[in-house]
Amino acid sequence: MPAPHGPHRARVAFSDSAAKQLDAINSEAELHALDRALVVISVDPEAGELLPGDSTGPRLRRYVDEIERVRLVYWMTALKTVVVVAFIEV
Repeated sequence: MPAPHGPHRARVAFSDSAAKQLDAINSEAELHALDRALVVISVDPEAGELLPGDSTGPRLRRYVDEIERVRLVYWMTALKTVVVVAFIEV
C-alpha cells in the first residue's frame, strides 16, 4: 500500500520588487529564516493576518515570525494554489 502524501502546498512566486529584495539577502541565516517562513505560508496560505483593504485588488495578508524575525506581505490566487510574495523583510 503506498504511503499517503503530505498536505498540498501552494506554489510560491515573487513579485518583481520581492525578487529584488530576495537578491539583496546575502546572509545564510537570513535565507534560512526566510525559507522557514515561506514553508509556513505554502502549507497554510491563510496563516498570515488579513490586512485592511477593499475588494478592488488582491486581499493582502501579512505573516510575521517573531522568533526568526521575518515579515512577508503576500496574496494568494483565487484557487489558493499560488502565493505571491510582495514584500520581504528579514
